[in-house]
Amino acid sequence: MARGARERSVQDAREANPEVAAREELLALLQPGAQAVDPARVRALIETLERSQPADLNRDRDLLTGVWELRWSSSRLPYLAVAPWLENLQILDPGRGRGMNLLRLTGPLGPVAGIAVQAELTLVSASEGQPAQRVGVRFQRGGWLGPRLGDRRLSLLRQVNQSFPAWLDITVLDDRLRVCRGNAGTLFALLRRTDLRLEDLLPDHTETHQENPGG
Repeated sequence: MARGARERSVQDAREANPEVAAREELLALLQPGAQAVDPARVRALIETLERSQPADLNRDRDLLTGVWELRWSSSRLPYLAVAPWLENLQILDPGRGRGMNLLRLTGPLGPVAGIAVQAELTLVSASEGQPAQRVGVRFQRGGWLGPRLGDRRLSLLRQVNQSFPAWLDITVLDDRLRVCRGNAGTLFALLRRTDLRLEDLLPDHTETHQENPGG
């Protein structure tokens, strides 16, 4: 009976706070090992959160900083797919205007090598009365990101010639969850990786890299 009472209490709390319930359900669906996700359900939960707790980077900017893992995407592109053997990471350092996408294998081979794209980030001012959500993205270099040797990281990167403006709208943001919409219309949901450090993944300007002269 005590268990039944607790379950009813939890259900009552969720009905009284549908936004909290939506967040909890979305977080559960995004966890590694979760059962097959219904895209329509994910979209509905995201839209609920976008209405009830929209991000405002004037207030939430510091929450952007850190390592995030893509857990769901509306895109069908293979490099935006979520798979148990891949880590699709996004490392954000808005205070220094830097970011990086990093695609690598899970397990012990992950830290050895990955495919990275580095970018310059700019927070875009919003219209008066509107929440600040847009982050401008200018891709700079991309290629192979290798292991650390001492205090340096090996890499083989080439210049990226970006011919179009790119941006992300950060629509939901808290200490665990980030939802964003890209300039191509793609919807993304990411979870914070508290087990990974920005400093260990984002190359420093002094770290060893080579540029392909054909870039």
